[in-house]
Amino acid sequence: MKKTIDIISLGCSKNLVDSERLMGLMEANGYHCTHDSEDPQGEIVVVNTCGFIADAKEESINTILEFAQAKTEGRIEKLFVMGCLSERYLADLETEIPEVDGWYGKFNYKQLLSDLEGERREGDYHRHITTPPHYTYIKISEGCDRHCAYCAIPLITGRHQSRPMDEILDEVRYLVGQGVKEFNVIAQELTYYGIDIDGKQHIAELIERMADIPGVAWIRLHYAYPAHFPWDLLRVMREKQNVCKYLDIALQHISDNMLSRMCRHVTKAETYELVERLRQEVPGIHIHTTLMVGFPGETEQDYEELKE
Repeated sequence: MKKTIDIISLGCSKNLVDSERLMGLMEANGYHCTHDSEDPQGEIVVVNTCGFIADAKEESINTILEFAQAKTEGRIEKLFVMGCLSERYLADLETEIPEVDGWYGKFNYKQLLSDLEGERREGDYHRHITTPPHYTYIKISEGCDRHCAYCAIPLITGRHQSRPMDEILDEVRYLVGQGVKEFNVIAQELTYYGIDIDGKQHIAELIERMADIPGVAWIRLHYAYPAHFPWDLLRVMREKQNVCKYLDIALQHISDNMLSRMCRHVTKAETYELVERLRQEVPGIHIHTTLMVGFPGETEQDYEELKE
């Protein structure tokens, strides 16, 4: 009987999808996996790390050290690390924490199975869903080309890479067959979807085709970008009853001074126009956003402008 593997997921929902894919791969090859157990009992532990902001990096390092100590005490046999932290700081981590048996980044974590046992078989879309069974996340791309001044994501994940549309739709059909009804569409920046393929935004086409799949009851869109917004997406949101009137779109600031310093490639006037058009074309839309204060160069006037 093969050993039990405890997967510990830190960071965002995009990391969670990677953990679910790794668990599916391991289970397809005969391993038993647990996820975020309060008391891990497996012989092997895999920590999927976040390397985005200071608090997340600290949590990741502390978690690795906790399991390194468990390995030293003989409570686990092997410790592996994957994800954003090791993608970003691999050389330093290898030197500082030698107890780790293998380090993997954002894109080569499937190699872990080969390193454990050599040959492997792999399911096309098999994922061990860790969310309640009626909903899950669908990651449509990796990376980001926006290069906002405060953001480390391009350093960690590299250039934007869209997944093939048919591959995404096949995964949705597979997950519908597993009982999933609600799909949360995620990416570092979902409105950029398709540009790296043929220079055109294809997010509206993707969501429309996804909405037409029988069994898809709800689609929710996360992590849009305000500049060069794909307006046809609003038509899809209006016409398709199973596409939620909801948009997660980070505005970050409103002052032209700060938007320029942050390299957001959008102005105050364009932001107001965007929000007004969202509300006009999709009556009743719920807009979720994030706003940032304290960025270098922010004046009291900038701050008051944001508050207003």
